[in-house]
Amino acid sequence: MYDERNLAEKAHEAMENSYCKYSGFSVGAALLCADGTIYSGCNVENASYGAANCAERTAIFKAVSEGHRKFTAIAICGGKDINNTIECPPCGICRQVMNEFCDSSFEIILPVFKEGSIAGVSKHTLADMLPYAFDL
Repeated sequence: MYDERNLAEKAHEAMENSYCKYSGFSVGAALLCADGTIYSGCNVENASYGAANCAERTAIFKAVSEGHRKFTAIAICGGKDINNTIECPPCGICRQVMNEFCDSSFEIILPVFKEGSIAGVSKHTLADMLPYAFDL
């Protein structure tokens, strides 16, 4: 078992590093590796929109680049106001990247912050979010 609240807080903190000068929508993610290591990530936008990277993939790619391949959960936090976030599910590309490294029971935690504090959390499995995953 892991500390869901701690993971949510780390995702919220990661929003502070977001580079979102085009959309104004900050996203932070905190990825829990099977060994307990946590990698955070933020969205990084680009004037050429296709060159942008989501917070979830930033965290996963950081972990993979450090040799991690087994993951337990990810918390994702996003919104235009860092103190008042909305539920922010991962995009389709991020779900497919999760599918590459995670099994169907991988947990996706979506906290909502109001006035800087956790106001609610929804939890989903990767299977729920990506029911017809592409796999070879």
